[in-house]
Amino acid sequence: MEVLLKQDVKGVGHAGDIKKVASGYARNFLIPQGLAMPADKGAAKQAQQIKAAAARKHERERANAASLAERINALNLVFTARAADTGRLFGSITASDIAEAMEKKLGAEFNKRQVNLEHPLRDLGTHQVPVHLLSDVVPQVTVVIEREGEAE
Repeated sequence: MEVLLKQDVKGVGHAGDIKKVASGYARNFLIPQGLAMPADKGAAKQAQQIKAAAARKHERERANAASLAERINALNLVFTARAADTGRLFGSITASDIAEAMEKKLGAEFNKRQVNLEHPLRDLGTHQVPVHLLSDVVPQVTVVIEREGEAE
């Protein structure tokens, strides 16, 4: 069955594309979720309109992400934590801790999945942590971990 995608669908295509998909997938998922509509004779004209709207939306999102990326690159987050004499933390600083601190500092919403930490931070010092905003906009926030009770 051919459908016109109204929104980007991972693994299928982008908004405005006319794609051939399994009829059950289209009837039971894509169409009820509002992600697609059956492709008919007027679908080509609608596809152009949907692609243009998606391109405008994508450009707006890219501009917003670029301005937010500049603010993130300039951001220093300071955390205090208990640590051993070796500089190893007794706990850790996680992606959700970083996302929460960024929300407070910048006033924008961040999800812990946007913070690209392979492992929680467990050492004192300065760390560069990438933040995924868009596929090609990945700024880095500076995270400074200091020993709790140390004079600044």
